[in-house]
Amino acid sequence: MSQSLLVTNIHQLVLAEETPRTKPLRGSELAQLPVIENAWLLVENQRITDFGEMENCPERADKILNATGRFVLPCWCDSHTHLVFAKNREEEWVDRIKGRSYEEIAARGGGILNSAARLQETPEEVLFGQAQERLQEVRKSGTGLLEIKSGYGLTVESELKMLRVIRRLKEASDVGIKATFLGAHSVPMAYRNGNRQGYIDLIINEMLPKIAGEGLADYIDVFCEKLAFSVAETEEIMAAGARYGLRPKIHVNQFNCMGGIAAAVRHGAVSVDHLEVVDDADIEALKNSETIATLLPSAPFFLNDDHRPPARGLIEAGIPVALASDFNPGTSPSGRMPFVVSLACIQLKMLPEEAIQAATLNGAFALEAAANYGSIARGKLANFLITRPMPSLAYLPYAFGSDLVERVFLKGKE
Repeated sequence: MSQSLLVTNIHQLVLAEETPRTKPLRGSELAQLPVIENAWLLVENQRITDFGEMENCPERADKILNATGRFVLPCWCDSHTHLVFAKNREEEWVDRIKGRSYEEIAARGGGILNSAARLQETPEEVLFGQAQERLQEVRKSGTGLLEIKSGYGLTVESELKMLRVIRRLKEASDVGIKATFLGAHSVPMAYRNGNRQGYIDLIINEMLPKIAGEGLADYIDVFCEKLAFSVAETEEIMAAGARYGLRPKIHVNQFNCMGGIAAAVRHGAVSVDHLEVVDDADIEALKNSETIATLLPSAPFFLNDDHRPPARGLIEAGIPVALASDFNPGTSPSGRMPFVVSLACIQLKMLPEEAIQAATLNGAFALEAAANYGSIARGKLANFLITRPMPSLAYLPYAFGSDLVERVFLKGKE
């Protein structure tokens, strides 16, 4: 039987919801961050059971923790990662410093194809051990829920291997994990000379039935870009995924506007992710939908790309915005969500309140998991972080180089 935990004298209890939201935050709602000053938080049986102001604090619990001067926030909900991979790609990073573009590196067999070649030759047990270390790292920075994609396999056997590793991580960790099948991450070299459809057929006719048969994925993804898959190909793969009950979460508009956002909306995508370049038609398509715009500011930061997601325009259009890390070996080799929140403020001009809610509650909605994650609410899992003493909440993204997460609790346990 789990012990009760009472956190007292909290300087600010952040994103404390008396009535949990059932839909993601939009527009001006994103800046309206509910907080309780001088607060307490009670945890029992892995869940949040109560909270309030110190004048009404319970007197007893199995364990009492004094949080004087500290802020308590819900754990980060990172809704877009590629945490399972075989090898880093720092040599390509050096190539970009020398002047080669992401597209040039990809055309030479680098990028995703490089990661796929390394993963195909790496045993499952090694992949699992590497991924466990990365998962431990992101837990320490306060992540309590995340999505992990396949997509570095690009063969039936290796895509299944990746998804099985993700399933093992789910079973072994107290972090909430959702799995996304991204077989359509890149077209393998063997299919590039006149047989692109052959690879798409492999995804639809061989990969999907096996993945569905083993229950290995929650979502399906496609990299909809000029260097990857066309809008028509993306729609074909999304439709195939739907036949197996996999809703889409789509990589789109990282480098080009191609109509992929409107296509994803038509197919009921939970989210469209990246959005470094967005036009008026994309905004209109999202305004009239339930699809969440997931922004990944660390990717253009690491690529030194002049194009950055137009967060202010999306928010002002009333489109729900989430933030995620895009943790991957090529374009965002970090899963530290506090830095993502800082980048959102520094480079995307999001207010600290907007960035925090986009990285927690809206991130949970982007994984259809807000019933249990993303805010401080009675009945939700007790996933929360305690900061070091800070002068204000804005100091968290302001002091981007400081490690301000002091303690992390998942399901009520530190």
